[in-house]
Amino acid sequence: MADEKLLMVMVAVTDMAKAKAFYAEQLGWSVTTDYGQGDQHWVSLELPGGGASLTLSTMHGHMKPGTMTLYLSTSNIEAAHDRLNAKGVKVHDVKDDLYGPGSGVKWFDFRDPDGNRWLMAQSEKGPGNA
Repeated sequence: MADEKLLMVMVAVTDMAKAKAFYAEQLGWSVTTDYGQGDQHWVSLELPGGGASLTLSTMHGHMKPGTMTLYLSTSNIEAAHDRLNAKGVKVHDVKDDLYGPGSGVKWFDFRDPDGNRWLMAQSEKGPGNA
């Protein structure tokens, strides 16, 4: 299984226009696909650093909007915090204890329009990656 990699993460949304604007305009991700409308609408976005794509979907199935927690990494937590804050994203203060007291891992979080939680972490170290 050495050649497998995460291809896509799907996130249920209630208002596609609002969600698409948040991810594309405020977070700065590139829209790669925009297909359908209403309750049959999905939009795929590519993150600036590449990797798995994020697909927003109004086709919920068993997913519930606002129930996901997703993690991002950055090499400069303060710059990422300042950039998102300047674009109107309601970010929380940077903390340094993502993996527990004394871990020294800097992070902050924010929520998308549906309430999905995003954590931005600076350190590449984590449980199992030390």
